Amino acid sequence: MSINTSEITRHVQEHRQWVDPLVNEVSRVVVGQNVLVHRLLVGLLCNGHVLLEGVPGLAKTLTVRTLANSIRTGFQRLQFTPDLLPADLVGTLIYNPRESEFTTKLGPIFSNLILADEINRAPAKVQSALLEAMQERQVTIGEQTFKLPDPFLVLATQNPIEQEGTYQLPEAQLDRFMLKVHVGYPTREEERLILDAMATSSPKLEVDAVVGPEEIIKARGVVNDIYVDDRVKDYIVDIVWATRDPAAAKLKLEGLIRYGASPRATIFLTLAAKANAFIAGRGYVTPQDVKTVGMDVLRHRIGVTYEAEAESVTTEDVIEQIFAGVPVP
Repeated sequence: MSINTSEITRHVQEHRQWVDPLVNEVSRVVVGQNVLVHRLLVGLLCNGHVLLEGVPGLAKTLTVRTLANSIRTGFQRLQFTPDLLPADLVGTLIYNPRESEFTTKLGPIFSNLILADEINRAPAKVQSALLEAMQERQVTIGEQTFKLPDPFLVLATQNPIEQEGTYQLPEAQLDRFMLKVHVGYPTREEERLILDAMATSSPKLEVDAVVGPEEIIKARGVVNDIYVDDRVKDYIVDIVWATRDPAAAKLKLEGLIRYGASPRATIFLTLAAKANAFIAGRGYVTPQDVKTVGMDVLRHRIGVTYEAEAESVTTEDVIEQIFAGVPVP
C-alpha cells in the first residue's frame, strides 16, 4: 500500500495553523525557553504528561500558566506541599447527616490542564494518588469511578532532588510522564530581555486564548496519521534496545546501565517524533525528529549503576553515547 506523504503534509499544515500563534502568545510573556515551550506542545499533541525539572526562578510555572491561558480550556494549579492529602487532589466522600448518606465532592484534579507545582515536595502517598488519573484518565472515590475530562494533561514541575525538602518520585510515576525536560538558565541576552520585561511591580502577563480543545483533539488525530517509515521504526527500536543490551549494539557501556527503557519508551518516542514532525509542518518522520525528542523521552527511563555514578557518568551521557553509536538509517 502506497503512502501519500504529500497529502498527509497538506493535512498537517491545515491543522497546525494554531501552533505559531500559540507560541507567539507564550513568547509575549516568557523570554527564551524555546525548548521548554516546544516540549509542552509535544505533550499537548500526544496527550502525554510532561515533567519539568529545574532550580527555582526559571519560569517553569509561568510558562505552564501562560500556555494554559492561551488555550480556551479548564486549568487548575495545585501547589504540592508536605502536608497535602490525596483527598485534596482527587476529592472525597462527605457525610450528610440530614439525608443520612454520603455525597461525593470532586477535587481540583477534575480539569483539563493540571499544573502540579513542585510535585516532589509532597510525600509518596500523595504522588501515588496521581497514578490512576495519569494512566487511566479516571479517579476512584469510595466505590465510584469518575472519568476525567478530555483533554486531560498533567504538567508537573519539580526542583532538583538535592534541594531541601524534596522527595524522590516513584519510578512507576516517573514512567507515566511522557517527557522529562531539564530547564536551564537563560542566555545573557535573554536575561537582559527578562530584566526589561519583568523588573517592575506589575509585569504584563496577559495573553489571548488562540485555540480550543476541539482543534487540539483534531490535531492529535492528524499526528496519529503522520507516516513513519519502517527504517525509522527499526531505528527507534534499536535505540530503546541499546539501553537494555548495549553490548549487542557494539556500545562500550558495560557496567554503566542498571536498567533500560521499557516498551512505553518505544511508544512515546514514536509519538513524540510524530509531534515534532507536525510542529515542523511535515507529514513524515525523519531520524532527526527522533534525535530531537529522544533525550527528554529517555532520561527518566534509564537507571545508571553505582559504578557509573562513581565515575560521574550521568543518564544523559549514556543516552548521548547511544544516539552517537546506533547507526542512523
